[in-house]
Amino acid sequence: MGPLQGVKVVELAGLGPAPFACMMLAELGADVLRIDRPGGGLSLGPPELDLVNRGRRSVALDLKNPQAIDVVRRLVAQADVLVEGFRPGVTERLGLGPEDCHAINPKLVYGRMTGWGQDGPLAQSAGHDIDYIALSGALHLIGRAGGPPQIPANLLGDFAGGSLYLVIGVLAALHEARQSGQGQVVDAAIVDGSAHLTTMLLGALAAGTWRQERGTNLLDTGAPFYDVYETADGKHVAVGALEQPFYDELITKLGITGPDRNDPATWPELRKVLAETFLQRTQAEWAEVFDGSDACVAPVLPLAADHPHLVARGTFVEHQGVRQAAPAPRFSRTPTSLERPPARAGQHTREALADWGITGIDELLATAAAVQD
Repeated sequence: MGPLQGVKVVELAGLGPAPFACMMLAELGADVLRIDRPGGGLSLGPPELDLVNRGRRSVALDLKNPQAIDVVRRLVAQADVLVEGFRPGVTERLGLGPEDCHAINPKLVYGRMTGWGQDGPLAQSAGHDIDYIALSGALHLIGRAGGPPQIPANLLGDFAGGSLYLVIGVLAALHEARQSGQGQVVDAAIVDGSAHLTTMLLGALAAGTWRQERGTNLLDTGAPFYDVYETADGKHVAVGALEQPFYDELITKLGITGPDRNDPATWPELRKVLAETFLQRTQAEWAEVFDGSDACVAPVLPLAADHPHLVARGTFVEHQGVRQAAPAPRFSRTPTSLERPPARAGQHTREALADWGITGIDELLATAAAVQD
């Protein structure tokens, strides 16, 4: 049932990267209990379609109520991990900060997800994905020569620089806690994670093989053989023919000759040839031409497309009537799975609290410290 089977996680519900991290932990087999505020929080759609909340049960607790705080403490006493995504100091004011929780459970891994981190001049400032990747330099990398930075949705900051680093930190701290018997705080900040993602390019910058000017480098549309091109039907293909053998196959498949690609002075001419050539056929026609080749050409598809490779691997699945991405990565012996659809806030309050051994549930519901949807 996943490699994290037996691991218990308490999630103090937030937005974006922390929920996505908890979704991953749940898909890896952990029992993640999501603590929602009564009525739930912000969402891009109805709760049943808020896919980052899939895979775990929801308990609604009013954390302004001391009885509810006591419930969270009782849950923490049993948990291996707590995850929160509030501004620094919020859980401390609730009496659920790291010191409070470690006094109850010294082995607890306390995962904290923020944009700016737990300290520093901006720690208490508001921000979003776009701000964090702007400061880290990651946003500066993306865009064409002479143009503005291009926004990569919130994939690069929230989920790559945020969620994945939180999951890595939690897993590493869990491993260490099992040896030392001591938990610790994992301070995952999107500004740190997105900066860390630029490591290879920082090395290239130091070596002089990468320039600060956007759109002038090998991997940022500067090179015509690593770019996207429009097709006859107004769609696009992605070309990534970096190595010479792959480039040779690209040229052969296209049926063209071009200038020496190793001379950057010829790149504008080469780009023009490639652009004119790709405009001669539709995306589907080019996909057929390059299917199975080493030319490194792929159609640019919309979200959740039915490409034969994705279908064969089950990359996207239908679950509870909703098309969504299957869990990743994959395991040979302890496979992951989609168990639960996204829950409404408080949908499982009674059953989940009972399963975690919490008593006095009727009283909690009667006083509105807890709410059952």
